Amino acid sequence: MGKKQINLEDIKVVYFIGIGGIGMSAIARFMNKRGIQVAGYDKTITTLTKTLESEGMQIHYKENIEALPAAVDLVVYTPAVPKNHVELEYFQQETTPVMKRAEVLGLLSRSLNCIGIAGTHGKTTTSTLLTYLLKAGGLDVSAFLGGISKDFQSNYVAGNSDWLVVEADEYDRSFLHLNPKLGSILSADADHLDIYGDAEEILTGGFMAYANLVEDQLYVNSAFWEDFSGVDKAVSYGIDSGSWRAERVRVEEGRFCFDFVGPGVLWKDLIMALPGRHNIENAVLALSICQRFNLDEKALRNGLESFKGIARRFERIYEDETHVYIDDYAHHPTELDAAILAARDLYPERRITGIFQPHLFSRTKDFIDGFARSLEKLDQLFLLDIYPAREAPIPGVDSALLFEKIKLENKVLCTKDSLLTELKKNRLDVLLTLGAGDIDTLVIPISKYLKTKL
Repeated sequence: MGKKQINLEDIKVVYFIGIGGIGMSAIARFMNKRGIQVAGYDKTITTLTKTLESEGMQIHYKENIEALPAAVDLVVYTPAVPKNHVELEYFQQETTPVMKRAEVLGLLSRSLNCIGIAGTHGKTTTSTLLTYLLKAGGLDVSAFLGGISKDFQSNYVAGNSDWLVVEADEYDRSFLHLNPKLGSILSADADHLDIYGDAEEILTGGFMAYANLVEDQLYVNSAFWEDFSGVDKAVSYGIDSGSWRAERVRVEEGRFCFDFVGPGVLWKDLIMALPGRHNIENAVLALSICQRFNLDEKALRNGLESFKGIARRFERIYEDETHVYIDDYAHHPTELDAAILAARDLYPERRITGIFQPHLFSRTKDFIDGFARSLEKLDQLFLLDIYPAREAPIPGVDSALLFEKIKLENKVLCTKDSLLTELKKNRLDVLLTLGAGDIDTLVIPISKYLKTKL
C-alpha cells in the first residue's frame, strides 16, 4: 500500500519522532502556531521539551505505540533516531506519510522565499543575526534557527512576510532538499565524514550541489572563493577581501569595530556586539544580504550593536574583576580556533583555560591532529571523555588518545564528575567550556563555584 501525498494545508495532526532536537522543535513550533495538533516522542526530558509541553504539545519519553495520537496526517523524524525505533518502524508500515525533518523544511522553503545559510561553522549565529537585522530594518521574516536566540527567546521566529530564513544543514545532505532564493556558504571545511566519506565529497557532492540550488544570489566566504568562483550567481565576502568586506577590524574598549565596504556602500565604525573575527565575517554576510532589501543604515547599525546572540555561542556566563567564564558550542578544530582566538583578542594579557568535551568518536578520529593543534593554543586544558551522541564506541578512539597528542604542558585528563575538584587546584583567569555534548550541564556548577571563590 502506497503512502499518501501530503500538502501543508492538509495537515491537522503531526507527530515528531525526536521532537526535542533543536531543528525538530522549531518546525514543531511552526506547526503549532498554525493551529495544527502537535505530538511527539523524545528519549530525554529537557528544558526545551518542557517548554514545548507548556506550549500545548503532547510529548512522551518511552517508545510506545499505544501513546500515539489516533489520527496522524504526517510523521516527521530526525536522522539521529535509530532505524529500529519502534514508533518509526510502525509508521513506515502504515500509509501515513513519513518525512525527514529536512524534507519538511524543503516543503516549507518552496512555499516561501527562502534564505538558506549554509556552512560547516557559523550557521546558527549568522542565521539568527540575519533574522534580527532584517526585522530591525522592517522586513518581518520567519526563521528556523539552530539554537535558542537570546533576542527572540526561541529557535522559531514567526513573521508575516513571505521571506523565511533557515539553516541549510549539510549533515545527511539535508540542505539538498531546500529551494533557496538567496543562499550562503560560510565555510566548507571537512566534517561529517561518516556521511560524505572524504573532504572532496563534502565539497562537491555537498556544498557545490547546494550552491547550484540557489536561484538568485549566492554569498561565498572569500576563504573558499576559489572553489565556488565558477558559480555565476556567486559573490564573495570576507575581511579585507571580497565584493562585500570588513576593513579596519579592531578591538576598542573591549568591543570589535569595523568598516563595512561594498558596491556603492561605505559604512564606517560599525560596532559588533559579538566578539571574534569569525563573527565579523558573519556580520558582513548578514549586512550584504540586507542590502538586497535597501534597509535603513541606522537601523542595521543599532541592530548589530544590540544583538545578544545565541545561547552557547561565546556566551559570557560570569565575569568579575578576576574571572571571566565563557561557554561555547565549538566541536570542530576550526570552531575551537575561532573561540580561543576571540578570547585572546579580548583578553590578550590573561591566562586562557579551556575545558573541552570531544563530540562523537568518528569526529575525534577524523580530526584528532587538528583538535590537538587547536587545543595547544590554550594556556591550560581540562579534557573530558568523548560524548558519543548517536554513535557506538570506536575501539582505540578515546580522550586518552587525543590527550597524548596535545603538546601542552598544563593539561589534565578528567571526567565530568572530577572536573570541579581539578578546577579548584588551578588558577582560572579566563575559562572556556567547549563542546557540543552535555558539557552544558556543567555551566551552572562552574559558575556557582566562581561566584563563591574567594
